[in-house]
Amino acid sequence: MSRMRHSEKRHFHRVAHDAPATLSRGSHTFPCKILDLSLKGCLIELGNDWSIEPDQVHELRIDLSPTIQIVMDVSLAHRAGTKIGLVCQHIDLDSISTLKRLVELNLGDQELLERDLQALASSSDH
Repeated sequence: MSRMRHSEKRHFHRVAHDAPATLSRGSHTFPCKILDLSLKGCLIELGNDWSIEPDQVHELRIDLSPTIQIVMDVSLAHRAGTKIGLVCQHIDLDSISTLKRLVELNLGDQELLERDLQALASSSDH
């Protein structure tokens, strides 16, 4: 599928963001790198030494500063080598507020953000 068509099918705008993060499940925690974020998930880079299954829920912690983090429960959407697409299963109010502000600042377009918020509300109704 062409890049244009693939982006047209997306309901959420992605913003490039380079931030340190950790992906955890139980007592296992691995560092990863955030490549991009949206209101519904993210793309990370993770070493090959950790397998992640589609039905498993992991905690993703993104450190924006020493005092500001985004924490969400995520599951596997797709994987291509060390790049892993994660879909958000649950996020607390503080984290979604921080994520919304980050996306808003990076999009620079209130109308695009409003469309993303409407798509997020629609997806949570299902």
